[in-house]
Amino acid sequence: MRLQQLTRKQSLVATGFLAPSIIGFSIFYLIPFALGVVYSCMDRTTDGSFVGFANYQAVLSSSSFHKAATNTMLFTGISVPLMIIVSLLLALLLNQNVYLRKWLRTAYVLPLIVPVSSIVMIWQILFDWNGALNGWMHNLGFERIDWMKSEWAKVVLSLVYLWKNIGYNIILFLAGLQSIPRDYYETADLEGASRFRKLTHITLVYLTPTLFFVVLMSIINSFKVFRETYLIAGDYPYDSIYMLQHYMNNMFFSLDVQKLTAAATLMVICILVIVLGIFTIERQFRRFMD
Repeated sequence: MRLQQLTRKQSLVATGFLAPSIIGFSIFYLIPFALGVVYSCMDRTTDGSFVGFANYQAVLSSSSFHKAATNTMLFTGISVPLMIIVSLLLALLLNQNVYLRKWLRTAYVLPLIVPVSSIVMIWQILFDWNGALNGWMHNLGFERIDWMKSEWAKVVLSLVYLWKNIGYNIILFLAGLQSIPRDYYETADLEGASRFRKLTHITLVYLTPTLFFVVLMSIINSFKVFRETYLIAGDYPYDSIYMLQHYMNNMFFSLDVQKLTAAATLMVICILVIVLGIFTIERQFRRFMD
């Protein structure tokens, strides 16, 4: 009886601490999203009538939406694996006794604390037609490249994405690496295991839960790259970096709330499918390991 009362009391205390966050999340995220789903099934926001999935059909038949969705999927499919590989390699390096390790650990945290808007100017100066990079190339005898108005725009956007998010992933990987017991490596050394074998049979195996989480966060962050793209390339960037957020932003400026909310709902559904797929794979992997 006392245990039940204690559990009930702890639940009430926990609910009290969580209540402000739950209320704030409901007011600023959950309720607006629910209203958006309702608007996506109406012909207008005020005194509208129910039109079912007509707005979704209009969005799915839009060539602009197809282009934005394709570019977003391609960007995520290329940038996220690249992010995972680079951040994991850097984390493995920083986990060793390398020269200037403390300074390097400070360097990769800087993108997390520096406002993006203040750094975008540096990227603009670097990749502008008359920017620093083209100036160096011209001095070396190479032709100038219009970085943001050519297929190179995808490369620039991927570099910005890597620069902004790689520090966070390194922190997560370092936490996972430092949680692996050293006894496993010592036993492997006694048995004469090579570095590659220790990497594949110890490090990557015990780093798998962290790896799943990093992949999940990297995918979510790839859908949030609009801010950097918008600040660098504007409302209507080059076709290859025209993302879903650009499509929704343009629908917002044209006051087409119905298509905006329909596109946002489709993107949320897509993210949920990806997240549920990752959780399913992780659950199956844990069962296999057990």
